[in-house]
Amino acid sequence: MNDNKNKLVTLSYIVLMVILIVILNSTRNNSGTQHGETGQNIDPAAYKEAVEPNAQTTKMEYLNQVLENIATTDNRPVKKSAADDGENPFAAKISSDIAIAKLIQGNIKFAKGESTYPNLDLERRLLAATESQAAYAFATVLSCSDSRVPVEAIFDAGVMDIFVVRVAGNVCDVDERASIEYGLTHVNTPVLVVMGHTQCGAVTAVTHAIQGRDEIESNLLELVDNIQPAVKKAIELNPDVKGDDIIPIATEENVWTSIEDLFIRSPVTRELVTKGYVKVVGAVYDIGTGNINWLSEEKPLDILAKVEASPEKAGITSCHTEEKHHGNAVKEEKIEGAEESAVKEDSVSAEESTVKDDGATDEESAVKENGAADETPEATEEDNDQKETPQAAEPVTDKA
Repeated sequence: MNDNKNKLVTLSYIVLMVILIVILNSTRNNSGTQHGETGQNIDPAAYKEAVEPNAQTTKMEYLNQVLENIATTDNRPVKKSAADDGENPFAAKISSDIAIAKLIQGNIKFAKGESTYPNLDLERRLLAATESQAAYAFATVLSCSDSRVPVEAIFDAGVMDIFVVRVAGNVCDVDERASIEYGLTHVNTPVLVVMGHTQCGAVTAVTHAIQGRDEIESNLLELVDNIQPAVKKAIELNPDVKGDDIIPIATEENVWTSIEDLFIRSPVTRELVTKGYVKVVGAVYDIGTGNINWLSEEKPLDILAKVEASPEKAGITSCHTEEKHHGNAVKEEKIEGAEESAVKEDSVSAEESTVKDDGATDEESAVKENGAADETPEATEEDNDQKETPQAAEPVTDKA
């Protein structure tokens, strides 16, 4: 009887085990079916976005909101003064603050490796061939020629977005100032960025030369002479900083020097900034991280105030005023007219002087040959008068 009982218990265990196995297999099949349906109906990227929110996306949404907030508080002047015909050439462009915000936003995307590469398609290129860049470009950037500083890429910008001026050491000499003025007055960009960068070769070369560690080639001297004041000032203000440690400080100082050089020699830029149509900002790009260190927006205004009080600042000439109101044709006509007038006056003076000189020489020769110089006082007096005439005309001949 005990044997029967044991057999019954064993059989019961077996039945329970079979039931458990069936239940487990059924559960696994259902789970696999559900996962399979999920993979078929939901895009993996969308599923990941739903399950794991992207922090960078949230940050970009915040930046877009910042742009909208800036747009609602745009204090850009609507009109210019009556003397400027009451028209604002920047009225159709975004304000300086919005332009700066777009540059900041683009750089964040670039530094994070999430560039969108805008305005590089065929449609944009065809647009560039038929439309004026003045209707699209929103910033002028003065930067270094260094191949590690690809300006449009740094700001995640494309065709007709940025008017770029590049030169070694991002100096601001004659050609650079002229290019910047074109970007501001013809392309009508509401912001100018003067951007240096880390490990700048030009700043490094000047620093080493001043420290007596290296020499600069002859042709480069003309280029880097604008950088020398910045390096010397950085060394003077930081006597405890030695060797290459002074280079980052000199790099930033070089940005301020370029801005000051621009203000001193560009009355048009001073006027645009004073009226609030344009903002000038300084920046330093880190070639390693891709990030831009945006410098104080107040410092350019302090530099402008200093320049306005300086007697060395350049003024607007009459030709420039004519160019501003009536275009280049008026300026060129005035210059050509003045040159033609000067040439005519000098030619007439030279011819008169030559005729007098030749006449006096012929008469003198005749008098000497006939021996009348000593015998006839009247001839001598005429001769003296004729000699004085070319002497009085000599300064005109030299001038010609």
